[in-house]
Amino acid sequence: MIIIKTENEIKIMREAGKILAEIIEKIKPMIAPGIISKELDRACENLILEYRAEPAFKDYEGFPCVSCISINDMVVHGVPDGYILKQGDLLCLDLGIKYQDYFSDYAFSTLVGKPEAEDSEKIRLIKATQKALKLAIAKARPGNTFGDIGNIVQRFVEYQGFNVVRDLCGHGIGKALHEDPKISNYGKRNSGEKIEVGMVFCLEPMVTMGNWKLRKANDGFGYKTADGSLSCHFEHTIAITRKGAEILTK
Repeated sequence: MIIIKTENEIKIMREAGKILAEIIEKIKPMIAPGIISKELDRACENLILEYRAEPAFKDYEGFPCVSCISINDMVVHGVPDGYILKQGDLLCLDLGIKYQDYFSDYAFSTLVGKPEAEDSEKIRLIKATQKALKLAIAKARPGNTFGDIGNIVQRFVEYQGFNVVRDLCGHGIGKALHEDPKISNYGKRNSGEKIEVGMVFCLEPMVTMGNWKLRKANDGFGYKTADGSLSCHFEHTIAITRKGAEILTK
């Protein structure tokens, strides 16, 4: 069942999203060659506590860290560890917080270090995934369906020569980190439930440079591309208003 949020609930989630976006903006300059992924996770935790919020991911279904840091062929849910970031790595940082009993979720991808000539396809993948999220948000308005969102993401991504992950999806969010509905990044127009005012959910295109099929990582949490190809992930928490989608994580 999709839970419709009240104006007051959305107000709180707007505050949560703003805090999360500010935390992410403070983390971005730290991402550079030579940094250990666990150090980024530690910085995320410190900032969350400074804002008097709570980490959303730590201990969620046993996950050991505050952030998900997924590098290169790791699609999502990568566990920050002793890995030292290298020039040209494609890194995705996914972070969630709980604030006044409500959750917010946000992810972005970036190239580690200054782009070089051989990074052109990685940059194209990042830009395509970011654009796919923008298109998804534009489709998220009252009267459209969740199939409309999946369809626009899939068509754009495949036109760019990439693939969308089929086994993972976006989700509703509120007093629980994951609520209904499940929002696929592929689908048919006019299919699925209709989007209504008061819905709050996370849109998160996950795009691969090669095949979309996945395998579980050795840590038991992450998902990697089965063929070892690079992947990219962007996510925003949005609320549906009469005018369309409002990005809460900004």
